[in-house]
Amino acid sequence: MTAQSDTQGTVTAVYKVSGMSCGHCEGSVSSEISEIAGVTSVKAVASSGEVTVVSEAPLDEAAVRAAVDEAGFELVGRA
Repeated sequence: MTAQSDTQGTVTAVYKVSGMSCGHCEGSVSSEISEIAGVTSVKAVASSGEVTVVSEAPLDEAAVRAAVDEAGFELVGRA
């Protein structure tokens, strides 16, 4: 899936993250990704391994990967 423009000035991207198994995992991933400049919303779902990120502009996947790594998980790629 490629980044989608939802409303003017926002981009939504969905990523697959491996290793999340609980609410604490979701919180860790969300917290780290939220620190990336331009991110306005993050929703991680452990059961599906999907993380939905809304940002002001398309994000550099390397920055998302680094944030997920910092949280202790692995970015598989775009969902």
